[in-house]
Amino acid sequence: MTATLPGLSPETALHEDLMERHSAHNYHPLPVVVAEAEGAWVTDVDGRRYLDCLAGYSALNFGHRHPALVAAAHRQLDRVTLTSRAFGNDRIGPFCAALAQLLDKDMVLVMNTGAEAVESGIKVARKWGYEVRGVAHDRARIAVMAGGFHGRTTTIVGFSTDPDARGGFGPFTPGFDVVPYGDADALAAAMTPDTVGVLLEPVQGEAGVVVPPPGYLAAVRRICDRAGALMIADEVQSGLGRTGHLLATRSAGVDADVYLLGKALGGGIVPLSAVVADEAVLGVLHPGQHGSTFGGNPLACAVGSAVVDLLADPAVLTHARSLGRVLAARLDELVGHGVVAVRTAGPWAGIDVDPRLGSGRDVCTALARRGVLAKDTHGATLRLSPPLVATADELALAVDALAAVLADLR
Repeated sequence: MTATLPGLSPETALHEDLMERHSAHNYHPLPVVVAEAEGAWVTDVDGRRYLDCLAGYSALNFGHRHPALVAAAHRQLDRVTLTSRAFGNDRIGPFCAALAQLLDKDMVLVMNTGAEAVESGIKVARKWGYEVRGVAHDRARIAVMAGGFHGRTTTIVGFSTDPDARGGFGPFTPGFDVVPYGDADALAAAMTPDTVGVLLEPVQGEAGVVVPPPGYLAAVRRICDRAGALMIADEVQSGLGRTGHLLATRSAGVDADVYLLGKALGGGIVPLSAVVADEAVLGVLHPGQHGSTFGGNPLACAVGSAVVDLLADPAVLTHARSLGRVLAARLDELVGHGVVAVRTAGPWAGIDVDPRLGSGRDVCTALARRGVLAKDTHGATLRLSPPLVATADELALAVDALAAVLADLR
């Protein structure tokens, strides 16, 4: 890799070479090697600072090393970090209670990664279908959305419509029906007597921050109610403040039966995910039927509790919505000036760049040279998801840098 990236400093080149030779090539990162970070900013091994407008795909909603989250982790590191679920610990109960209260649900199943939350949600929906709905054994089906992204496990990539995600990893788990995202009529037509759930992102993040048409989520809710199926909202990226609301689903006036959370729940410090639902759904799980050695570990739960405390402060979401308005207004000015279309949901944006100017990666590389980090997806689309602790001035800096890059490419 380093041979194709001239101009790197010796320090950066060293790290790039080590990754090229010894790290599996499942990512193609920009040639930026981060060594330190704080708030919305990171510093590379050469001492250069960058405004982080990706924020770990929303895992860093509260920025890097948020003082309250770091303090919670430090306190817990001095006490106990792991017990396994063979025993109780004094952090999991308070965390589950706080998160359940925040979402106005009864119960929480604590896991580690977002993909684990999705896999767990699938298992729970199927078991609920058999034990509560009375679906015949091994007949349960779940409707899923084209263009969706829910993780990288084999079950999940089996119903992905992204050839890169699923190519070469079969055979896949049956039981999923893929329907067009945003098309309520197609979803209604796909429902069967064996459909136990509808799994969707309220905003499709990996697809390029694709926002559904008005009324779509409410229509999904009605379709699930008529069919007696669970509405399962994957809010791993869209939840916990990313759209300026606690949950993107709730911002549309809709309550799902099951919420899948991750990323920001661990505060950018530890992996932490959760399935959140009422007892009537999660109560189908019994000892020995599902588990995780690290799921519910006291370190993650301590950090997660601090995240819940932050989200309970109305000022956090108020600021996020303000950032979203600033970002949308500034990005709209670029349409017709190197940008074809913009989609925003709070401080979260998908930006379709005129492909004649180059690829999304070309634009992200040029942005990095100007001190702004972003991520491309699907060719000529950029994603911006700055930390919720960023300022309006910092967002203006990012958009100014993007405008300058597009001007240079035109």
